[in-house]
Amino acid sequence: MRKLALSDDILLKVDKPARYIGNEVNSVKKNPADVDIRFCMCFPDVYEIGMSHLGIQILYDMFNKRPDVYCERVYSPWPDLSVIMKEKKIPLFALETQDPIHDFDFLGITIQYEMCYTNIIQVLDLSGIPLLATERTEEDPLVIGGGPCTYNPEPIADFFDLFYIGEGEVVYDDLFDLYKECKKNGLSRHEILVKMAALPGIYVPQLYDVTYNEDGTIASFTPNVEGIPSRIEKAIVMDTSKIGYPAHPVVPFIKATQDRVVLEIQRGCIRGCRFCQAGMLYRPTRPRDVNELKAMADEMLKSTGYDEISLSSLSSSDYPDLKELIEFLIENYEKKGVNISLPSLRIDAFSLDIMSKVQDIRKSSLTFAPEAGSQRMRNVINKGLTEENILEGAGMAFEGGWQKVKLYFMLGLPTETEEDIKGIPELAEKIARRYYEIPKDQRNGKCNITISTSFFVPKPFTPFQWVPMCTREQFLERAKLVNDTVKEQLNKKSMKYNWHHADVTILEGILARGDRKIAKALLRAYELGCVFDAWDEYFDVEKWNRAFRDTGIDEDFYTVRPREKDEIFPWDFLDCGVSREFLYREYERAQQETVTPNCRMACSGCGALKYKGGVCVENKN
Repeated sequence: MRKLALSDDILLKVDKPARYIGNEVNSVKKNPADVDIRFCMCFPDVYEIGMSHLGIQILYDMFNKRPDVYCERVYSPWPDLSVIMKEKKIPLFALETQDPIHDFDFLGITIQYEMCYTNIIQVLDLSGIPLLATERTEEDPLVIGGGPCTYNPEPIADFFDLFYIGEGEVVYDDLFDLYKECKKNGLSRHEILVKMAALPGIYVPQLYDVTYNEDGTIASFTPNVEGIPSRIEKAIVMDTSKIGYPAHPVVPFIKATQDRVVLEIQRGCIRGCRFCQAGMLYRPTRPRDVNELKAMADEMLKSTGYDEISLSSLSSSDYPDLKELIEFLIENYEKKGVNISLPSLRIDAFSLDIMSKVQDIRKSSLTFAPEAGSQRMRNVINKGLTEENILEGAGMAFEGGWQKVKLYFMLGLPTETEEDIKGIPELAEKIARRYYEIPKDQRNGKCNITISTSFFVPKPFTPFQWVPMCTREQFLERAKLVNDTVKEQLNKKSMKYNWHHADVTILEGILARGDRKIAKALLRAYELGCVFDAWDEYFDVEKWNRAFRDTGIDEDFYTVRPREKDEIFPWDFLDCGVSREFLYREYERAQQETVTPNCRMACSGCGALKYKGGVCVENKN
């Protein structure tokens, strides 16, 4: 019987002790003495969130297929346990062996959202790893970051030895081989990092210097050693048939946020919404082979015992073989009680026909994401949806038996007017009216419309990276206008309105758009007790405000300040596949309220054609 890092009396004192005991179904067991590299994969949030992340499952499976690597997992301990660990000086440990993280060669942290940044510092702190990369010694693991937030790694650069920019299947094997060779030859930590920095997609912050202009903007970003690139290009998988997939994913002991088999059907998105960072970062669109997906679905359902399968994609409706895949899943698994989940569908007849086949309309609600209330605003953001599309889709859904609708919008978008804001509840009213046009005896109960608004953050590598954010007060004024207008609608009793926290959005904007100077504020916020900032019950805006004051950070510099066309952004040293020229061209088209066709209709010259694959090649004669 293996020994747990936590005693029984400690486990009995904390909420959900199953978060910390490991030994789940399909978790990998190896003898650490038999491997050359020990890698601990970290998701810096609570277990239930981290266990739902597909990227970690993919890399966990890929790394452990190598006989010379043992990949284990760790998640952020919930505050009840972290207090006990601090008091009793219990080091943070991996789930599989319960060994301290500090004993590993690598600590790999996936960074999915900005609000987990203080959790990253907590993970380092509880592991006994020096928080600043420059203070680590030969005895400390190499701390490597990956995930979408690495497309502006600068606010957290001080805490990482290196970042992996792009898709993990491409360079990690080379990285591990290089590490083994370096260790065999007795190279120092610094020498190893210099060699790693020459690999594609690898960024070592210590090896680059940043200078600033008098106004605080960046003057230059340059390597401080020879032989490493001045511009780092993302790693990308172009042939999805040549990469593996976790046929036996780890199954948690307790219910996770995504408690089902997740089948990735494609990467990328053809749509080009101007607010969407993922749609730009993951270009070009690369669908997976439908026959491979069928085989994977079968094996994953057998290996996990799950009774639900979710098809993962940024825009599932655009997967070319969706109808064939759905028909296969229904034919083979419907009678076995397996449900099919289809997130990210568009509002059209094809999608609704698909959904009607796989969803129990008595239990589910239909989710639409118009993003903006007025047609003008949808043209600005290149949403590619008309009001006619929305109402026609809603009407078909209602006639098909749905009566619950969730509508997602953003407030604070560029060029937004009062008329655009009022258009949100007015569109909801038109949708409700469409429902009540159905004869009463044919309706499926009362119409329920939930309107949800988030506040807009102009993310790096989007056409809106040049625009300022709204202030907290402007965000709240917009939410109040929506709320007041909802109350004026004829069908107001059918509507419910929710909106995001403005303070959280402002912080997200600072962390998403910040430079290296933000690191000192992050460190100060952690010292003040900030952790689990993505959770309402733990987010403390006063502590964050104090952290910014204490470290001399001007929050407005990163949020409400307009950017000049030629300003150097903190993330400009990265090549995400789309050109700066394309992004600015799209920014200008947004100001002109001009829609850009999707990638299957016409090539917009974004720059992703250089990868010579995916939808880019499909459209070239």
